[in-house]
Amino acid sequence: MATVKSTTIEVPEIRRERLTVNVLGRTPLILNRLSEKVLHELLMPKGRKNAAEKASSLKHDPMAEFRSSPHRITDDNAPTLLAMPSTAFKGALRTAAIDVPGAAKSQIGRLTFIEGEYIAIFGVPQILMSPVRSADMNRTPDIRTRCIVPQWAATIHVHFASSIIKATSIVNLLTQAGLTIGVGDWRPEKGSGTFGQFDIGMAETDPAFAEIVRTGG
Repeated sequence: MATVKSTTIEVPEIRRERLTVNVLGRTPLILNRLSEKVLHELLMPKGRKNAAEKASSLKHDPMAEFRSSPHRITDDNAPTLLAMPSTAFKGALRTAAIDVPGAAKSQIGRLTFIEGEYIAIFGVPQILMSPVRSADMNRTPDIRTRCIVPQWAATIHVHFASSIIKATSIVNLLTQAGLTIGVGDWRPEKGSGTFGQFDIGMAETDPAFAEIVRTGG
């Protein structure tokens, strides 16, 4: 008669830590979310304009596009109005793992979590109007209006499984992300841009960080 060998599965205790990181922008941050108009037209597309309608209306409303380009925090108790999705910073953290030996993008994504849906962005928004080429066959030129924050800062809270990955590794990955990945539009991750780069590790009393938090730069 065959005997059945019993095995016991032991799962080690998983410890979680919270790391608070102050972020200081090195290059301007370009904010560009989908506007309510674009989202509405995805659900209910409008028809093509005829020649008379095109001649009697502006193709763009720069101020409306500027105001709709950043994410906003609606909580009256929030420290700022401007915001970015926390997934932007987690995405930068994950992507930085691609270029770092010993780290895997999927694993970093599983082991880390950035607190909150949105990250408050300190800084003064300005209008950025850039000539672009459309994605059609003729590469039609157009003007895109977005929000740019020349000097910016933020504070993020990173939760991570400290029994598997050390806090120093999180700091090293964020440092790498600030240099080679960035956040927002036209960031280094895309290849040609240099916007949205950042430094980490400064204290709340750091003069450059404190000045932007206090006055917006």
